Amino acid sequence: MPLTTGNFPPVDPPTFLHMPYRERLKVLSRHWAEYGFGAPKMVMFIYLFRMILFTVGCGILAATLTSDLNPFKPSEWFDQAIVWQKLIVWMLLIESLGMGGSWGPLSGHFKPFTAGFRHYFRLGTIRLPPWEDRVPFTKGDERTIVDVGLYTLLIVSYIAAIAIPGQYDDELSRMVGSDNEGLMAMASVIPIIVLLVLMGLRDKIVFLAARSEQYLPALIFFAFFPFVDMVVAAKILIVAVWVGAGFSKLTKHFPLVIPPMVSNTPWLPSRAFKRAQYADFPNDLRPSKQAKFMAEIPGTAFEIIVPLILLFSTNKTITVIAAIIMLGYCVFIISCFPLATPIEWNIMFMFLIGYLFLEHGSDVGYGLADMDTGLLILTVVGMVLFPIWGNIRPDQISFLPALRQYAGNWASGMWALAPGAEQKLNDHVKKASLMQQDQLEAEYGKDEGTVVLQQLLGWRSLHSQGRGMNSVMINTLGDDIDRYDLREAEFATNACIGWNFGEGHLHDERLIAALQRRCNFAPGEFIVVWVESEPYGNGRQQYRVIDAAVGVVERGSWSVKDCVEAQPWLPDGPIPTQVDWKMDGYERVSHPGGRGGSGEAVERRRAEAGQSQNGQVQAGASTPQGGAAAGGEPVTA
Repeated sequence: MPLTTGNFPPVDPPTFLHMPYRERLKVLSRHWAEYGFGAPKMVMFIYLFRMILFTVGCGILAATLTSDLNPFKPSEWFDQAIVWQKLIVWMLLIESLGMGGSWGPLSGHFKPFTAGFRHYFRLGTIRLPPWEDRVPFTKGDERTIVDVGLYTLLIVSYIAAIAIPGQYDDELSRMVGSDNEGLMAMASVIPIIVLLVLMGLRDKIVFLAARSEQYLPALIFFAFFPFVDMVVAAKILIVAVWVGAGFSKLTKHFPLVIPPMVSNTPWLPSRAFKRAQYADFPNDLRPSKQAKFMAEIPGTAFEIIVPLILLFSTNKTITVIAAIIMLGYCVFIISCFPLATPIEWNIMFMFLIGYLFLEHGSDVGYGLADMDTGLLILTVVGMVLFPIWGNIRPDQISFLPALRQYAGNWASGMWALAPGAEQKLNDHVKKASLMQQDQLEAEYGKDEGTVVLQQLLGWRSLHSQGRGMNSVMINTLGDDIDRYDLREAEFATNACIGWNFGEGHLHDERLIAALQRRCNFAPGEFIVVWVESEPYGNGRQQYRVIDAAVGVVERGSWSVKDCVEAQPWLPDGPIPTQVDWKMDGYERVSHPGGRGGSGEAVERRRAEAGQSQNGQVQAGASTPQGGAAAGGEPVTA
């Protein structure tokens, strides 16, 4: 395949876009199984170029040159504590700028590649306070001069902390000798901590984008822990991240994550190997025995056991073997180029494996027994609190601080917009870029761009929650599903708020309400199916149906077992759902037009809805709240 040409689905776009939705899902899920997203190989090199030159190269230059160290002599700086600390701050900087995870085409940023700082520096863009009803001075969803000011100060504080030389430390010199460049001054770290917290109370988008759940504890260790305790606490932190992720994979969801991730590996030319990840390609796209083995043994068991070996081992050989295994994990994830691209995070963890466990092993004074008992208890409790809480009550804790990365058990969403309604998001929502449909349309043309964007629906259908969301959306829209514009919510949200790393809580009814205040969608014009993560061991996921103009109109649940046993395109129909509540008197409003089905079928459905061929509401057709709302002339469905 040429370097600049992608693997486009083998379809005629206009014909494909008139196929029934489930037939499209069949084509797209099968295509993903063999080609993944199908992005041009050049995209992979862009990510590698950024990783090597920007993330690694510029990070090393920033950490070493500001510490009077030679960046071209790794033996001189690799074991320097100040370099470790400054690299953590460097990661905070690039993640906060939107130049790390959730960057580029594999995260829905096609043109331009970067949203992040272009969104956060812009007055009037959407912000999402986590507890606006409880925390004073945080109400509202519009970015003000206060938010831009806090964000500016945060970026400046990162740069200042990196620029300031190290400060002499007695314990550091006692442990490593006098030939060291010191530690970051407490005065350079505390402003970052304070600003991250204040920023997070005003806007959880920026807080999560910085990957604060992992880097903020490290900053606290830098500011308040003695050197040895700091190193051991950082070991506990990194092990908690791994073990937490491993524990969260002990569900029915995770085996479904492996096949589509392997399928997206751009350097792997063997379609046979990719097909082998599925039970019986192309007829059965559930995980194969091979994929289940990868998920259960190296993917889960090893991720729980090996980090604990690293933490407790006092044997150098065992520590090196365990470190090599965990380095392999990071290399594997980077090589798959997964959507949302957590490349920077894995690069940082590869460095931490070497610095924390190999250079500062438990056998040379950096073990759990060498840490102050009080600080040890405080650190362990702090690192297990959110994972335990988040697994029991995922509705209250983001999956990021709950350390449930890559587990497949995610809060997710799916959007359905009436024909033409998506343009309102461009016209009325301040943001760093146009919606993805418009970005792709400028590159490939209207129909081709739509097919590329719909590949994400095929990707989501390969995961457990995708089958559930498609089932509820089919039940909700009926025949209209073939003419509405369907969007994978995580990617659509990326355009609206500048960042998303799989966090469904960033596009629940609070974001939808913020969009509605700006766009004034008519009833039935913007329908959302949203689902919460499964509480650990519960067996069911709770969903909500949201009509942007009305609010939440239905609540219910589905069985996770039913989802994982279904095919992505639901050949046997929607999976069973249990409706727990529906809004009294609510009837979804249908909007005519769109691409769905043949012209004859569309006209038949319009006639059944009480509508003439010219799209006007006929006598007797009713609308909620006494009439048609702005944005079109709806009819009752």
